[in-house]
Parts: sequence; C-alpha cells; structure tokens
Amino acid sequence: MESLFRHYAANESLYTATVSPVCEKYGLTYMEFTVLMFLANNPQFDTASDIVRYRHLTKSHVSMSVRSLQDKGLLKGEYHEPNRRTIHLTVLEAASPIVSDGRAAQQRYGSILFTGFSETEYELFVAYMQRIDNNITECLASRHNRQE
Repeated sequence: MESLFRHYAANESLYTATVSPVCEKYGLTYMEFTVLMFLANNPQFDTASDIVRYRHLTKSHVSMSVRSLQDKGLLKGEYHEPNRRTIHLTVLEAASPIVSDGRAAQQRYGSILFTGFSETEYELFVAYMQRIDNNITECLASRHNRQE
C-alpha cells in the first residue's frame, strides 16, 4: 500500500510539472487552472459545489479561484431558474486558448503515463480502474446506508 501512496505523489508531481508551463504562460495559479479545466472538461458539472465535490478541493480555494477567473474575463456565473441560490459557471470564449493549451498538456501527461503500453494493456488498465471505482462506489454506498 505504501508504494501506492508514493505512486500517487509522483503522479501528482508529474501532472503539476506538465501543466505548469500553461499556468505560467497565462498568469494563472495552479488552482485557477484546475478549476478552469474542470469546467471545460466537464460541462455537466457547472457549479462551485460540483468542483469541490468531484475534485476534492476546499470551498475557499475554489471560491477565490472562481472569483479571480471571473475578474480575468474567463468565467461567467449566472443563476438559472427556479433555483436562485446556485450560481452556474460557464467558460467564456476568452479562455479558449488556455483550454486548448491545457488539454494539450493533459494529453502530454497521459502520453507519458502510458508510454510503452500496448493497446491491450491500456484497455486492461482502464478495465481495472473501472473495477476499482466500482469497489469504491459500492463501499461508500454501503457505509452511507448503514449510517441512515
């Protein structure tokens, strides 16, 4: 299990190193980049609460990053009827070059991870990750049901 945690830390370091040039090029913090790319890559999740929930980031960091991205003209927030409490976020056209460069960096990251993998090995990896995800989902649901 210890090697799994070392792997996670190394993986995070590689991702950060791969996307940092994009952050520097556009004057974004890593957190701003993370928020922007999450919204661009997952348009079905368009609220700050979604970002906090799925990226496991703190509310305060997400809030500050959203505000900063709005100030930079990269994000727009608006209320949708009937819920006037939730702000839905939209990535603006001005962010297109950042998103394009960000996706290219994410693609490079993926290419590094899977260098030397055959198509079959890659497909097996995806299948194993899906099984792990299913195990996690079932365990969490089971714990949630016991708490009720």
